[in-house]
Amino acid sequence: MKRICLVVLFLVLISPLSYGQKESKSESQKTDPDSSGVVSNSLLPTTMPLLLFDDTSEKEEKKEKKKKERKNIWFGIKTQRGYLRKELRGQEIVELFNFTDAERKPDPYIRDIYWFDPREKQIRTEGFVPGSGYLLHGPYERQINEVVVESGMFYYGMKHKTWMLFDGKNVLQDKNHFQEGWPRESKISYYNRSTNTIEKIIPVQYGLEEGNFFYFYEDRQIAVTGEYRYGQKVGLWTEYWDTNNTQAIRKREIQYPEEPYQENFRPYIRAEWDKDGNLIYRRDSN
Repeated sequence: MKRICLVVLFLVLISPLSYGQKESKSESQKTDPDSSGVVSNSLLPTTMPLLLFDDTSEKEEKKEKKKKERKNIWFGIKTQRGYLRKELRGQEIVELFNFTDAERKPDPYIRDIYWFDPREKQIRTEGFVPGSGYLLHGPYERQINEVVVESGMFYYGMKHKTWMLFDGKNVLQDKNHFQEGWPRESKISYYNRSTNTIEKIIPVQYGLEEGNFFYFYEDRQIAVTGEYRYGQKVGLWTEYWDTNNTQAIRKREIQYPEEPYQENFRPYIRAEWDKDGNLIYRRDSN
């Protein structure tokens, strides 16, 4: 009888410890991004974007342009005009732009989303959250000492149509074309061109890969994501298992240098997961 009481007492004493261990493990899974390969993301596992580099509508838009300029209506959206001015190294820099308070989530496929931060009074390209600022929408112009050095058009924070760069004497130096954030030079391959089933998108600007890279499975689920800068892979590149669009599960992450042209940096596999999202390998951060 005495032995039974001792066993019961022992179980009572260790039960809180066991419970605490389970709880801490659960908490660690919440804070550890590698504890599961399952991804909850607005981009994944949604289907590929529909890219239509089509100029047929531009003529009609030009006809309506003069009518809408006076009312600050661009691409059917009412906008407001913005103005920023600052001094830098003895030069006066002025930015003239239009912005909209229309509710719209940024396109998750586009890396650079331009928005006006009214608190900091500056234009940003990262960190936009609806309610924190306003997406640029409509014409944009940047001047240095009253000379236009850059001009273009925005569409919900994305560069759109023709963008031009000028030197200090307002002589044209470069011209680029965009379609809702995508450079027109971008290389796109298709599984099926008639249905616009995209296989791969390589953003290209000035002849170099620049921006977010996407590769898709034939069922239109995302397969690989990553970023290029100046023709070099940078940051974390992620591969995903093909789950027939049921959910997004990471397969492997490869770490590239955070900045391009770091010759001494050797890319490495940071982590791997099985088809169920269970972690099977992770490189020690040390």
